[in-house]
Amino acid sequence: MNDKIITLMLVCIAMVAAAGCMGFPTSGFDPSTILQNSSNGRIQSESKMVYAGDAAPLPMPSGAPSQSGSGNPGIETKIIKTAYLTIEVRDVPGSIETLKSLASQKGGYLSSTNIQKDYNNRLSGSVILRVPAAEFENTLTGVKAIGTVKSVSTQGQDVTEEYVDLQAQKISYQNQLAQYNEIMKKAVKVEDVITVQQQIDRVQTELNRLEGRLKYLDSRIDLSTITVNLQEPEPVGGETGHNFISTINEGIAGFFGMIDAIIIILFTLLPLIIVGGAGYAIYRWRKGRKGAAPPELSERK
Repeated sequence: MNDKIITLMLVCIAMVAAAGCMGFPTSGFDPSTILQNSSNGRIQSESKMVYAGDAAPLPMPSGAPSQSGSGNPGIETKIIKTAYLTIEVRDVPGSIETLKSLASQKGGYLSSTNIQKDYNNRLSGSVILRVPAAEFENTLTGVKAIGTVKSVSTQGQDVTEEYVDLQAQKISYQNQLAQYNEIMKKAVKVEDVITVQQQIDRVQTELNRLEGRLKYLDSRIDLSTITVNLQEPEPVGGETGHNFISTINEGIAGFFGMIDAIIIILFTLLPLIIVGGAGYAIYRWRKGRKGAAPPELSERK
């Protein structure tokens, strides 16, 4: 009888978990309705059951229902703030050091830096700053002051609803885990222990996933992200000075480029050249035959 009772308790917890995680109302839930259609065909209506000699109440749902953050003044709004800027500066490495110092002053840090050089030996770079959300606007003002702003965009992503839903699911899974642990303490048979342990592992996996997502959201909410693209201004009139070697190299490159173009054109038009040449040869041959006077006409004259 114990294995039947454990099975019915597991079914009860699973249904309660589904109702709690999906946001279904559970106030009118009657645990006695779960104990129906047992293997002996009887309908049990007790709200309690005897397990291993003790009276153990059926697990009741205690998880908070899913709710949205909108319209509820008791829920703190969760906003992920991000900004993207392109700034023209005269000294890219020096500007990166300035941004590093700025982030440190605001209680943040530089998440990543990158410096590269283009074909004109112009430096450019990108920096990602992580700063406390409360210092987002002040940090943004300091970033704009290091050079000439070419473009800027900011975004605030409201994740309050997702955050509240994840917290509600977390509470529900924590309650399930506690109930399964209580059942495990009363389990006697090996198959019952295995069944309950499988459910514990499943709930713990989901709980770990939810906690990981909540930690990620907390990190993005608490620390705003500012991505700054740095570039040096183009020199007036292009690259300064005359480079004789560069001119020779460009001339050689142009020469070989012209040869390549001639070869491509030649092979592209080769079929037309062959057909045209054959046609011209036939034309010349026929014209030569018509131009020659017949021998009879020559003798008569």
